[in-house]
Amino acid sequence: MLDKRKFYIDGEWVDPIKKNDFDVINPCNEDPCAVISLGSTEDTNRAVKAAKTAFETWKETSKEERIKLLEKLLTIYKKRFNEMAEAISLEMGAPMDWSTDVQTASGRDHLEDFILRLKNFNFEEHFDEKSNNHICYEPIGVCGLITPWNWPINQIALKVAPAFATGCTMILKPSEIAPISGMLFAEMIHEAGFPKGVFNLVNGDGVGVGSDISSHPDIDMVSFTGSTRAGRLISKNAADTIKRVCLELGGKGGNIVFADSYKDAVRDGIRNVMSNSGQSCDAPTRMLVEKSIYERAVKEAVDEANKIKVDQATKKGDHIGPVISKVQYDKIINLIESGISEGATLAAGGPELPNGLNKGYFIKPTIFTDVTNEMRIAKEEIFGPVLSIIPFDTEDEAVKIVNDTSYGLGNYLQTDDKEKAHRVAKKLRSGCVYINGNAADVGTPFGGYRQSGNGREGGVWGLTEFLEVKNVTGWKN
Repeated sequence: MLDKRKFYIDGEWVDPIKKNDFDVINPCNEDPCAVISLGSTEDTNRAVKAAKTAFETWKETSKEERIKLLEKLLTIYKKRFNEMAEAISLEMGAPMDWSTDVQTASGRDHLEDFILRLKNFNFEEHFDEKSNNHICYEPIGVCGLITPWNWPINQIALKVAPAFATGCTMILKPSEIAPISGMLFAEMIHEAGFPKGVFNLVNGDGVGVGSDISSHPDIDMVSFTGSTRAGRLISKNAADTIKRVCLELGGKGGNIVFADSYKDAVRDGIRNVMSNSGQSCDAPTRMLVEKSIYERAVKEAVDEANKIKVDQATKKGDHIGPVISKVQYDKIINLIESGISEGATLAAGGPELPNGLNKGYFIKPTIFTDVTNEMRIAKEEIFGPVLSIIPFDTEDEAVKIVNDTSYGLGNYLQTDDKEKAHRVAKKLRSGCVYINGNAADVGTPFGGYRQSGNGREGGVWGLTEFLEVKNVTGWKN
């Protein structure tokens, strides 16, 4: 079992002030794979003090200096790429191929993109030719970064890299149930030679370190990715200090499959939902199918779901692994059972463990048909390999059903009619709309409407989240 009880504060790995051990569980076998320490208020204060002190000099560094350090970090990341893939696979049960090709690759891709965006970003600009006003973009200050377990290094890179790039200092709290990748990233940052105090890591849970970060008077901004419930609590905790709060929260995406969609639209939609064991906030967990193709679509969906294998993370292949924890497992099973009790038709999968897997948090790819948008499985974010199929008659009805949710992160639509695709995309109330299986490019903005959050991550939008805007008059007379 890995001993990961130290924190990274002010350029050193230090012991926690108070001993509070916490076992990290391997979701494939339910056994401890590492032990960390949950931080105290004193540990958070120590990290904040280091970041506040470091900010005074780090904010003055040139863009060229920060680019050089980020490029060094990228080189180290690539060198230790396989270590990162193994860490993610261990802590969240991601199959090695998925952990390598998707999870770990996302961290590399974000680092590369932020370096490019930083090179092209102007931190000063004149308002216009006739004006004597000058616009300056300045680092907001000390940032608290709270990241989730489902895309660990992806979300860490989306926060840490732009904070570095803009001249901010930071305290990172990775998820306590998947902290190993974050601690490995801290080793890389140390190896790259970032100045002491610029980056700090304190492990902990939301009630403890998370609350300390969100309410701390010397933290100028909180960037959080996680559940909508936790996002509300963070916003309330941050209110007294009027700090900036950037939230990337839950989702309940709809995937509209029109009768004129491309051949494999339904099968691709199933694969999309089930990837990462259904643990993606923008997963299209409601599939809306035009009635004229509903029967065929259901057959294809069930067939595809039954083809998806569930197996151990250590095995190679395109199978899915377990969900992250007993808490998540119990929640998902409860929602599957609610779908059955509310009258939806269980067409594939179900609450039983997959064949041959008697230990671990494994769940069969599950499909419900005859679903209405009032059922719990259609309204609540399940965060597991579970899909609801809902029929519709008209374009307007499909849009209405998709938008009938408190969330608004990612929605999807499938049609060969380009005009219809553009028309419907504009009507969907979400931060991202994916047409015909096309993925978002690295560097484009990611975030949501309404209870899916209020910030944008990635590219230049990710940089501006960490910047204050200053207008200086009389710049030229």
